Amino acid sequence: MFKTYETELAGRKLVFETGKMAGLANGSVLVRYGDTVVIVNVTASKEPKEGIDFFPLSVDYEEKLYSVGKIPGSFTKREGKPSDKAILTSRAIDRPLRPLFPKDFRNDVVVVATVLCVDQDNSPEIAAMIGASAALSISDIPFGGPTAAVNVGLVDGKIIINPTEEERKNSDLTLTVAGTEKKIAMIEAGANEVPDDIMLKAIKEGHKEIKKMCKFIAKMQKEIGKPKFEYKSFAVPEDIYEFVESNFKEDMLNAVQEKDKETRDNNVSELSDRIAESYGEKFGEELLEENKSNIGEAIYKLEKKCVRHLIFDEHKRVDGRSLDEIRPLSCEVGLLPRTHGSALFTRGQTQVLSVATLGMISEEQVLDGIDTEESKRYMHQYNFPSYSVGEARPSRGPGRREVGHGALAEKALVPVIPSKEEFPYAIRVVSEVLSSNGSTSQASICGSTLALMDAGVPLKRPVAGISTGLVTNPENDKDYVMLVDIQGIEDFFGDMDFKVGGTEKGITAIQVDIKVDGLSYDIIKEAFEKTRIARKHILEDVMLPVIDKPRAEISKYAPRIVSTKIKVEKIKDVIGTGGKTINKIIEETGVKIDIEEDGQVFIYSQDSEKAEQALEMVEDIVREVEVGGIYYGEVIKITNFGAFVDLKCGGKEGLLHISQISNERIKNIEDVLHVGEMVTVKVTEIDDQGRINLTMKNLANNEENN
Repeated sequence: MFKTYETELAGRKLVFETGKMAGLANGSVLVRYGDTVVIVNVTASKEPKEGIDFFPLSVDYEEKLYSVGKIPGSFTKREGKPSDKAILTSRAIDRPLRPLFPKDFRNDVVVVATVLCVDQDNSPEIAAMIGASAALSISDIPFGGPTAAVNVGLVDGKIIINPTEEERKNSDLTLTVAGTEKKIAMIEAGANEVPDDIMLKAIKEGHKEIKKMCKFIAKMQKEIGKPKFEYKSFAVPEDIYEFVESNFKEDMLNAVQEKDKETRDNNVSELSDRIAESYGEKFGEELLEENKSNIGEAIYKLEKKCVRHLIFDEHKRVDGRSLDEIRPLSCEVGLLPRTHGSALFTRGQTQVLSVATLGMISEEQVLDGIDTEESKRYMHQYNFPSYSVGEARPSRGPGRREVGHGALAEKALVPVIPSKEEFPYAIRVVSEVLSSNGSTSQASICGSTLALMDAGVPLKRPVAGISTGLVTNPENDKDYVMLVDIQGIEDFFGDMDFKVGGTEKGITAIQVDIKVDGLSYDIIKEAFEKTRIARKHILEDVMLPVIDKPRAEISKYAPRIVSTKIKVEKIKDVIGTGGKTINKIIEETGVKIDIEEDGQVFIYSQDSEKAEQALEMVEDIVREVEVGGIYYGEVIKITNFGAFVDLKCGGKEGLLHISQISNERIKNIEDVLHVGEMVTVKVTEIDDQGRINLTMKNLANNEENN
């Protein structure tokens, strides 16, 4: 049955339509926010997926270029693989939803958000996040929502919910907050060094709108929601878990308390073999084979319980650190002699190599998406090869996790990257994870800052990243323990990975992954305080002693750049017919040239003299010819009444009449001037037809020559 629900979000109309389209999906909602239209469909398999120990949720945010009136640029003229922006939005939809499904649920669930129409003032990403929650809530799929989400901006110190396109251009904050009616469930942010207290205030303001939206979706669910279907539980049988815990809890506590990750993993692996062997001896090989997966789940559950017990009850971490203690840190720069900048950052057993490359402005990344951003000059990419965790898997290119971690590091550094006018280069940083035991994304922020400084990029301030973790009491969410600088096992078995990048002045990036149903404001406030203190330590005590400011000179292997600004109408003169003029400059000097639409000209060369030569040639072309101006030109033609002189100003030439060559009478011009000779001339007149008259009289250089 077709139903329409209408409300307001940030003062603008938001409409949900259901029952008209996609009738075979478990749940379907068409969301209209202004002129933005997104359809979200959710489906679930009838049977659980066998042989897995996780909940198989898949989220796809599909950008359709017809939504903004574009035809795809590919050969096939259809959308190809998702853009990085689409992948990041899929992750943002997933993160607040995933913890709200039953822990023992193993049926496939697929969420597909398709963008049908885009009004740039009303975010399709937010429409998709809210639509996913609404579709799941009214479906028959077991789900503990609803959730909702908003964008938050900061313009001239004022917090704005769901800023318009114009407001986003002037905003110091790009914050996405998702949550339930009671708690914050996801935070993703890029910021221009925003202080902790302002960031917390922005999150709280966003949550006010989220609460209203959750109540509205709950009302929809009450009116038209389907009964949730029954599913096969994959909870570990109590008798199996009881056998494992009662016989091996102390062994597990001893096994996990090990500083070295590889040794700890081996301890747990050996204990797992002993547990399986003991179960087989007691209950028989046939029952062992039948319950192999349940025994594996029971071992996982016991390991998790032991790690959480140590942290929560004894305030002990598996590697012996105190709760606020950061792992041993070290860094070095300039490792690779011919790259433009390089740095190695090590945090415990996590190690990241970041390499910076400087290129022409024309080498910036071209974006083909549904928003208004067409290119980006600073690019950060993150690679996570299997050897970094001691596994033997072939590389298959970056997955969603790699894209997400690269985007986080990029957000953290963008606010401190100099403008194109200050530093006219395209900049690419690649972070190669060499060894991973947690917090690789934060190590890539630190390493990339160092690599950029090593490359001579004049950053406004250095940036560092750190993450905090959490272990909560399920019975009382005010009872929790927070950890600084979490390693892999603490992330895996904990309740939160709260990543913050920033400078000594403020926050530049946030990404929060949560495994519980949400965070209180107190937890967020404490996480901000702990990460601020940790960032200060990393910057002052670890990074700056190695390199305290960007290098004064860029690498000799990086292209040198000189630049000038010309009038827009002069661009065609520099390029010339069919590119003839600019190609001549390139051939003669060996440089590369970028010309921007606003008339900014960038000249790149390994040889600074050649760059200056090319710059002079460009400036000669665009130089204006003015009455009274003095020019150094070339004699290109001689007649019986005078000589024609190329003024080296975009092909402009003038007539040097025989009477204007010298103060003395001349009978034969060729006795004084020759074709190809360089002479200094002064413009005496430019007539209505644009004809230029010249003189050499009373010019010191010419008098000396004569």
